[in-house]
Amino acid sequence: MGDVAKDLTSGTIGGAAQLIVGHPFDTIKVKLQSQPAPLPGQPPKYAGAIDAVKQTIAAEGPRGLYKGMGAPLATVAAMNAVLFTVRGQMEALLRSEPGAPLTVSQQVVCGAGAGVAVSFLACPTELIKCRLQAQSALADSGSAGVAVKYGGPMDVARHVLRSERGVRGLFKGLVPTLAREVPGNAAMFGIYEAVKQYIAGGRDTSKLGRGSLIIAGGLAGAAFWLSVYPTDVVKSVIQVDDYKNPKYTGSISAFRRILASEGVKGVYKGFGPAMARSVPANAACFLAYEVTRSSLG
Repeated sequence: MGDVAKDLTSGTIGGAAQLIVGHPFDTIKVKLQSQPAPLPGQPPKYAGAIDAVKQTIAAEGPRGLYKGMGAPLATVAAMNAVLFTVRGQMEALLRSEPGAPLTVSQQVVCGAGAGVAVSFLACPTELIKCRLQAQSALADSGSAGVAVKYGGPMDVARHVLRSERGVRGLFKGLVPTLAREVPGNAAMFGIYEAVKQYIAGGRDTSKLGRGSLIIAGGLAGAAFWLSVYPTDVVKSVIQVDDYKNPKYTGSISAFRRILASEGVKGVYKGFGPAMARSVPANAACFLAYEVTRSSLG
């Protein structure tokens, strides 16, 4: 099996592990991000992450925490295959000789390149996911969008293709997606390699145990969100914004309006669930990737 096929297979399995572990956290993150700003003197729909979990389970049962997972589950193979394969090919280009370990700086470059590639798959996938996750929060916003009720991922896709400029509508939020994925993956892969090299005491990290890989993967995931979280908030509100009566004209408009109405806290809505998700989900992803890649030789 060639290196590309190994990366495709390992990335797919790593992505599946990440999704299964992390999706409930992601659901809560999006609900907190997309809830409307409360009227003066009124409390927000969700008092915090725990309250969002309680309300979701009370209204929809435990399955509500996995709402919207169909879209990323259907494309997790492609997204993670692209991420890890592009990273692997960039590693090959940057190596001085076959098999030579890379520096942390080189891994940062590889992560940024992989982030560019994966953005074009992540954008339509996350638009569908965010629309499904945010439905209950948007129902209280009073916007025209409350009339839209999606039956599932394919229903969202059909609605967007029919009513929101066709295929272009599925790429709504591409700019903030790129602004998240490029620096985020650069930070993630850079930190992952830095932690592994620190634990190993040098560039040769081939003998690290699973515990070390879990630590490195968890810290790498935390680095992703620490570096780009406000951008993710902007992406989410743009992707769930009503097409016919939009609140935002673009990424800068969304960022400014969130700051004006909610302050700095507004661009960190859902940060707790995102960080709580990032550590176990990315630990699972990197561990599954490394174990699978090693087993394939």
